[in-house]
Amino acid sequence: MHQEKSWHSQSADSAAIELKTDINVGLSSNEVVNRQQKFGLNKLTEHKGAGPLKRFLMQFHQPLVYILLAAVVVTLALQAWVDSAVIFAVVFLNAIIGFVQESKALQAISALSGSLKSTATVIRNGKRDTIDAEGLVPGDLIVLQAGDRVSADVRLTKIRDLQIDESALTGESVPTEKATAELPDKNQLGDRHNMAFSSTLVTYGTGIGIITGTGDDTEIGKISTLIATTETLDTPLTKRIKHFSHLLLYAIVVLAVLTVFIGWLHGQPLLESFMAAVALAVGAIPEGLPAAVTIMLAIGVSRMAKRRAVIRNLPAVETLGSTTVVCSDKTGTLTKNEMTVEELWSGSQRFKVTGNGYDPQGEIHFNDNAVDVASHVAVLAILEAGLLCNNADLHEPVGDHKQWRITGDPTEAALLVAARKAKLDTQSVVAVRLDSIPFQSEYQYMATLHQRSDERCIYLKGSIESVLPKCIFMLGERGEQQPVDADVVKRHVEEMAGRGLRVLAFARKFVDSTLDTINHEHVADGLEFLGLQAMIDPPRPEAILAVAACYQAGIDVKMITGDHALTATSIARQLGILTDSDTNGAITGYDLAQRPESEFAELANNNKVFARVTPDNKLQLVKALQRLGHVVAMTGDGVNDAPALRRADIGVAMALNGTAVARDAADMMLIDDNFATVVAAVEEGRGVFDNLKKFIVWTLPTNGGEGLVILLAVVLGVSLPLLPVHILWVNMTTAIFLGLMLAFEPKEADIMQRPPNEPNAPILDSVLLWRILLVSTLLCVTAFGLYKLELSWGASEAEARTVAVAMFVVGEAFYLLNCRSLERSVFSVGLFSNIWIWVGITAMAVLQLLFTYLPIMNVWFDTAPISAEAWLRVFACGLLISMIVGLEKRWRYQSKAQQLRKKPLAGE
Repeated sequence: MHQEKSWHSQSADSAAIELKTDINVGLSSNEVVNRQQKFGLNKLTEHKGAGPLKRFLMQFHQPLVYILLAAVVVTLALQAWVDSAVIFAVVFLNAIIGFVQESKALQAISALSGSLKSTATVIRNGKRDTIDAEGLVPGDLIVLQAGDRVSADVRLTKIRDLQIDESALTGESVPTEKATAELPDKNQLGDRHNMAFSSTLVTYGTGIGIITGTGDDTEIGKISTLIATTETLDTPLTKRIKHFSHLLLYAIVVLAVLTVFIGWLHGQPLLESFMAAVALAVGAIPEGLPAAVTIMLAIGVSRMAKRRAVIRNLPAVETLGSTTVVCSDKTGTLTKNEMTVEELWSGSQRFKVTGNGYDPQGEIHFNDNAVDVASHVAVLAILEAGLLCNNADLHEPVGDHKQWRITGDPTEAALLVAARKAKLDTQSVVAVRLDSIPFQSEYQYMATLHQRSDERCIYLKGSIESVLPKCIFMLGERGEQQPVDADVVKRHVEEMAGRGLRVLAFARKFVDSTLDTINHEHVADGLEFLGLQAMIDPPRPEAILAVAACYQAGIDVKMITGDHALTATSIARQLGILTDSDTNGAITGYDLAQRPESEFAELANNNKVFARVTPDNKLQLVKALQRLGHVVAMTGDGVNDAPALRRADIGVAMALNGTAVARDAADMMLIDDNFATVVAAVEEGRGVFDNLKKFIVWTLPTNGGEGLVILLAVVLGVSLPLLPVHILWVNMTTAIFLGLMLAFEPKEADIMQRPPNEPNAPILDSVLLWRILLVSTLLCVTAFGLYKLELSWGASEAEARTVAVAMFVVGEAFYLLNCRSLERSVFSVGLFSNIWIWVGITAMAVLQLLFTYLPIMNVWFDTAPISAEAWLRVFACGLLISMIVGLEKRWRYQSKAQQLRKKPLAGE
């Protein structure tokens, strides 16, 4: 009912009339009961999706799974119990993993609901009372004070120095100073200073307001609905596997029908033709592929965890390798989320402050040289003013806390850190605070009265507009008093603000030693202007390198923040997101709202910085980029980021300072809240995709070769060289003991110099398809040839089939070495750079010897021992396959190099 109202554009009295409440007494008990029945409890609706059983069964609704289930039926018909059990176990395990991942994603709504469970102080019947926040109703008069989490949306009516941390909702990096006056209707969420929003935190002061919305009618309720209704997309790998599975399914059906038809033409019994078709189908199905994909992704998850990125959704590992755009929040991800004083202007001189964040390691520099502030009277005075006119505390690292921490306002904490860098603290500057004037938004300053030695002094800090008019002198370089040059001061303020710095002005006034209390009259005039301190939430140094690495890897970086446009633009330029050639500054959420939807995609693609954006704006930007074909990674830490995190191809949440809602909506979490970790994860994702592609290029020739052997035997009208049980043996054992070793293959050196994987491109290009066909043909010719050769030399059918099986295993082992790089030779990669390859080959050799010579295996698989000469012929054929593939790769590599040499350079 109330969510459509623009409460910020109405006066407090008008809002009270609209909500039928008394601005001083609040609601009556009877009215509260009526409104609870009308509006319900102050909690978010849990949006129910499909039930657990349906979600679990949907995990089987995939083409490749259908093929594997068909393989289970076939192997059961052949009474191959072990193989049936193994294949079904793979299918069932994949279903469980998918079900667990989906269940975790649905926890986002529960986390939102939990964020409202608190108490609140209200005024009802003219009396204050503390109640369960779920009992709040529209029209209630709520009391807010420092430390409270706001439990509903509130139109503020009375405040005293009220400041609220809205970063989780708006992305604003510093607490918002609140007011009560009505505001323009067009104001975006972050600029509605007369409102307090559910889930935000009161950091300073007190306030009273009228509740305008509860539960789903709050801003956080709108976000809850967005999360519940936001569609999640298939990952590029999922899409590719689906496409590949469909093609494979059609190919298997066509070949199986063709096999039966050819057998019928040869006059074979229908049962025999059907068994040949079954053997072909079993041969063509890559039984080990789902297990291999799952295990390779899991290994990728483990590698990423070591680089401080935790993956909640396995396919997200590969998605990172296909990422074309990273949309990053600013505060805490690209920046440290620690306000830092960077410049001082005092005594008509500019000083630089080194160091970042709340760690007081740094120096005061003048003309690029460190200075002792004791010899700079004006600088010493302004640092002492920032130290004393202050309510924050700075805490050293203790115990489990590895970093410096603050209590209080981040801006005031930055002033303490700046003073510490000059070796000033409350112990070295002996001053007793006698009284203070708290910050009030209508005055825009804070003042404190101190006893220092035998004199008393008032220190004042605030906006330049509030401080400068009160000053009659300004402090000179050597401590002398000079006339105030307001134009010079304002010019410096404008220059600093133009670079995105937040500027505070400082002044002092020496007063009579009998003065014990102060009021606004004591600081109305007669002050001495001390100078300016300029601060910003600085970029992470490692994020600058990470942004450059993204551009080198062909990945675009966009900053999407709730902060002010000027600040966002300044930080973007420092990070390298915006360069000198970029004429566009920040696009604001208001600008986006004024543009027609037809222009949205172009705006999203052509601009790099988006400021003062709403949750809706973030979601729209992600969708617009996806419509243009981009694979989008979205980072965020607040409630306002959750819908976009859920919609993005990969959502990346902050684990240290992120909200539970953001973490549950995301696919990946950054343990260190650092943008550089995103780049490290992209590198690992590309490595995982590389290794997956190598595995597929390695495994498909086995299936292709087996299918061709069966088809060739049917065409020629001879007995099958491989039985279905032999094919299952080769497919399952080689996939586990040979193919999976590619998961441990080190990343290739140029992996972050390549462009992103094309999201719509097939897994295999024409070159790799040709190689698969080549190796499939070579395996077919050698296996079938050796089978016929053994029979011609008097070997039994069991011995000849054992040789054919050995040929596939040995051929795959030799080909495995070629697949360690899809372009370069095994020698350039390094024979022993992946020791697991040799562990796998050794294990496979032992298994194959048992398959060949162990009597019980001979009985189970209808095999027979073979001679040493037969093994020599098998190894010779395997070496031949490896040499042919090596020559083919070398020829292609040289051709590619020649094309690159012939390609004209830019500008020629």
